[in-house]
Amino acid sequence: MFKKILFISLCLSARLASAQDTFSIVAVDSVTGEVGGAGASCVDMFTTGLSNDFLSELFPGVGAINTQAAYDATNQSNARKRMNAGDTPAQIITYITTNDVGGNPSQRQYGVIRLINGSPKSAGYTGTSCPASKKHIAGITYCIQGNTLLGTKVIDSMEARFKREPGDLACKLMAALQGAKMVGADSRCASNGTSSLFAFLKVMKKTDTFGNPSFLVSVRTHDNAGIEPIDSLQKVFNSKHASCKVITAIEENVNITSVEAYPNPVDQLLTIRVNQTTELETLFIISDALGKKVFEGKVKKEIIIDMAAWSAGVYFLETTDGVNRSKRKIVKQ
Repeated sequence: MFKKILFISLCLSARLASAQDTFSIVAVDSVTGEVGGAGASCVDMFTTGLSNDFLSELFPGVGAINTQAAYDATNQSNARKRMNAGDTPAQIITYITTNDVGGNPSQRQYGVIRLINGSPKSAGYTGTSCPASKKHIAGITYCIQGNTLLGTKVIDSMEARFKREPGDLACKLMAALQGAKMVGADSRCASNGTSSLFAFLKVMKKTDTFGNPSFLVSVRTHDNAGIEPIDSLQKVFNSKHASCKVITAIEENVNITSVEAYPNPVDQLLTIRVNQTTELETLFIISDALGKKVFEGKVKKEIIIDMAAWSAGVYFLETTDGVNRSKRKIVKQ
């Protein structure tokens, strides 16, 4: 009987360790007192028996904690106890790393945010043994963290989209996830052609009770399904949160069919073709996910760009002939 219980315990521990967010965010709104968390990972959650959002704990009117990388429920419980005891985010990080249940905090990653006398404080932790690429950013009202990433640009893009979004906390969290929507954001999902396999977003109001957020959306997809969970989450989000419609990638205007860009996704050579009868030159700019210009030029009929040495991820192609404008997403594999 003891052996059977031990076996079940070990199996559960293995499933918990594999079910971990790869990129996530915790944030607060110091005006409304709302707290929130969101994240995604390349883990087939259908095999775990766990909820998509179990790694993110929200404390209404107080703060939020995301526990990821080599997840351990006891470490999460200890972090919860320190939050309830009134510790600052930095104190919580110090406690759970000093008292790591497995004696190896270098495997862990945490993001903590708290309202202290109405003012937000944040702290993050990324262990040296977390799978690369890895990074965390502790901002004023947010903390973003990730590991097993395509590159640290995933976290940078999440931050940029979060800060740029003018909507409420839920809108800003959704925008942050959209910032990570690039093929292989979790590097394990590159072969799946997606950023991840599941995603979640939740927000608590001050009047909510622990464990019962007033807003929660999540999706999960199977490995090899090729379905982008962040786009799927966006659709669910839009159906439940009418106050904002986060732009999933870009605004495209009319006449976009006059410009072709292929293949897309592209591995090496990108062809830009302009279908027009005039001799007008079309100007084009290619920018990365953070809006930084990486290439520009002019084309009358067709131009081929060698992208073999470019980093994998999402780019945006903008074109104009002085009258018509277009903008579209290009995915570099």
